[in-house]
Amino acid sequence: MSLEFYGIPNCDTVKKARNWLDARGSEYTFHDYKKEGAEAARLERWVAQAGWEKLLNRAGTTFKKLPEADKADIDGAKAVAIMAANPSCIKRPVVEYPGGLLVGFKAPDWEAALG
Repeated sequence: MSLEFYGIPNCDTVKKARNWLDARGSEYTFHDYKKEGAEAARLERWVAQAGWEKLLNRAGTTFKKLPEADKADIDGAKAVAIMAANPSCIKRPVVEYPGGLLVGFKAPDWEAALG
């Protein structure tokens, strides 16, 4: 199974998820969206699949430091713009796998999706 793994290497949740995959011998391609960014078209697909509410990390310091106007009246398009401009505002990790998308790391969800 081909996995595309998106995150930030020093994030604790990303580390846990990578360890989970490594322990199972899963092969994946890692994309560091802090260095590589996140293209708006991909973010739009993710929002269509998972919803912007799940994808936008509103608990992180990067989001909290945004101007109040940026944080007000968020919809899908505005969330995509925020995440494209501030990749740290994307919930971590995001994994694309054949037939689905995982946002965040919860071992039972990953086990169900990836076996």
